[in-house]
Amino acid sequence: MIPISRTSLTEEEILSVLAPLRSGWLVQGPKVREFEEKWSAFTGARHSVAVTSCTTALHLSLAALGFGPGDEAIVPAFTWISTANVVEHLNGKVVFCDIDLKTFNLDPAQIESKITKKTRAILPVHLFGLAADMEAILEIARRHNLWVVEDAACGFGAKYQGKHVGTFGDTGCFSFHPRKAITTGEGGMVTTQEDTLAEKMRRMRDHGAGLSDLQRHMGNRPYLLSDHPEAGYNYRMTDLQAALGCPQMDRAGQILAERRRLAHRYLEELGDLAWLRLPTAPAETEHGYQSFPCLFQPEEIRPERIPAIHQKRNVWMDQLYQAGISTRPATLAAHMLAYHREKYRHSPGDFPAAWAASECSISLPLFHGMKETEQSSVITYVRKGQG
Repeated sequence: MIPISRTSLTEEEILSVLAPLRSGWLVQGPKVREFEEKWSAFTGARHSVAVTSCTTALHLSLAALGFGPGDEAIVPAFTWISTANVVEHLNGKVVFCDIDLKTFNLDPAQIESKITKKTRAILPVHLFGLAADMEAILEIARRHNLWVVEDAACGFGAKYQGKHVGTFGDTGCFSFHPRKAITTGEGGMVTTQEDTLAEKMRRMRDHGAGLSDLQRHMGNRPYLLSDHPEAGYNYRMTDLQAALGCPQMDRAGQILAERRRLAHRYLEELGDLAWLRLPTAPAETEHGYQSFPCLFQPEEIRPERIPAIHQKRNVWMDQLYQAGISTRPATLAAHMLAYHREKYRHSPGDFPAAWAASECSISLPLFHGMKETEQSSVITYVRKGQG
């Protein structure tokens, strides 16, 4: 079975977790600081704040900015559920916005129609390693005085106009889940260019403490506990996780280059299939290829035909699975999932592009360490077509 994704670690990376175990420093210590520094160097972010997941990175970002009860946030209708859930966690209102089906990313042309007096934030998502249209999004945010929190869960290596994603908005939020290019098992990172905001988030991830344990123990009075000026959370990354991430960052360029090489081979060998639309990258972007999302289109995708195309896609996914190839829908249409659908009374057709993306997309296997023979098998079976 060729998996949709597979974690590939070197022996050095596997053994790296022994260092914090032997040192006895297991939580948010020197390895976390090292990982943050390496992440900042790679992305160009002024500050990187390690946390427990991208979900907590998003939640922490909004909480630190001051998002609260009754506030509204504009969220793409096609995204992993976390992007919407964090708004709910802060007692805000999720305002879904449709996507551009060509990129799977938030459609800037539809944002302003969603803005009200209660709108406080836009949460653009850099889906699958492709940067959202940040120039247009930031221009809208500036005119309406809105925060921009970038969901860059898939954003490792993704760039927009030469800058790494996560460095445009007030914050950027990254994931180190096993399906991501850099993994710490679970784990996340918040990036920001703002000094005050970074310090606030560092306090809030650590129960609101004014000084971290590492800062106290490196000071001249380590036996005194810190004051807690914030009502914070326990979003601390462990040194075990950071120790695993650090050596991966040392070969970040190699990992990214391999993912792009694999993606380009798919593009070359499958590009003539009219019934399968492959990922695109606008000229101002550099794709990170966290995954390889395609659009299954055996016929023109029209709203009335989506259920039938969806059924054909599922049959084809079954056939691929029987041939030993795992696939997935690219991601979910959050407005179609039970909680948000029932709370906000949405129907699939409210956001037709997100509906089409959810029902007709398919991601092919792509991961660091994928063998040439594995990819050749995928290409062979995909070229046989559906049906």
